[in-house]
Amino acid sequence: MSIAKTSKIYIAGHKGLVGSALWNNLKKKGYTNLIGKTHKELDLLDGLAVRAFFEQEKPECVFLAAAHVGGIMANNTYRADFIYKNMQIQQNVIGESFRTGVKKLLFLGSTCIYPRDAKQPIKEEYLLTGPLEYTNEPYAIAKIAGLKMCESFNLQYGTNYIAVMPTNLYGPNDNFDLETSHVLPAMIRKIYLAHCLRNDDWEAITRDLNHLPVGSIDGDSSKETIEKELSRQGIYSDRVELWGTGTPLREFLWSEEMADACVYIMENVDFKDTFDNNTKVRNCHINIGTGKEITIRNLAELIIETIGYDGELIFDKSKPDGTMRKLTDVSKLNSLGWTHRIDIQEGIPRLYEWYLSSKAN
Repeated sequence: MSIAKTSKIYIAGHKGLVGSALWNNLKKKGYTNLIGKTHKELDLLDGLAVRAFFEQEKPECVFLAAAHVGGIMANNTYRADFIYKNMQIQQNVIGESFRTGVKKLLFLGSTCIYPRDAKQPIKEEYLLTGPLEYTNEPYAIAKIAGLKMCESFNLQYGTNYIAVMPTNLYGPNDNFDLETSHVLPAMIRKIYLAHCLRNDDWEAITRDLNHLPVGSIDGDSSKETIEKELSRQGIYSDRVELWGTGTPLREFLWSEEMADACVYIMENVDFKDTFDNNTKVRNCHINIGTGKEITIRNLAELIIETIGYDGELIFDKSKPDGTMRKLTDVSKLNSLGWTHRIDIQEGIPRLYEWYLSSKAN
């Protein structure tokens, strides 16, 4: 199915990491009829509000990039929030897309859907072949439900809904909140703040905390209070303490490339292209990643080198590692015609520069 540049396209979650990248990618490619609503304008947990929105706007295409997300600590602590909110968002958006005749939908999931001990690299066919990682099981189950919802609507009603499973993403508009962020932006901010402490650069620390407070601590707090809170986060002038052993391997994809892959799939791939013809249509989702991985320790060392921090790097082995390895097999994506270009060695300096510039605005 081809998409016209004037097609009405709704990007759910257009202010987030992926959604904002999708919006910019579509704009650059000449799409002129984009719709985005902030959480205040449209609460996707509110079924009646979502129904009214779809009835009024009647989008032709939908990117479902909205989700309730967070790192390992948030996933393990707020388990009910992660399963309830994500399933509710998916139920409302996919359900109303069907009811109002949306022609094409792209659902964004996560590679955490795969079994904890899945064979590496992870192929789409490994879905539901073993137990999930406990720390993010509720989120994973919600995302599995979303991709199966897309698959099931397609099989029963002939819709054209495609589910993509991105690997760990990072890029502009990332979440740097130390309580809820994913590993990479959290590490960048921790190491940056430790670097500032080491250089006794309180102007930079104050600016950082005023831009994004840590808990109730902002730049107007006393030095003693700030230092106490930063130490609670494992941030010191002479060292940075990170969770786990540093040995898990992770794959990272630049968010703007994720957006490019999604738009490419929306433009060029239909549901019928996502599976081999057989009587049991399964595993129709598409992994999106780089097919390359790096240890958490090496990632931290790359960030330290980028920032110029010369303190010590310590891993707290009493804290969980999460899944030890999670590398995607991207041969399906590559066979459909898309391949990544930005590797982590280029992406880290890009994100660090973006983080510094975001505080200046």
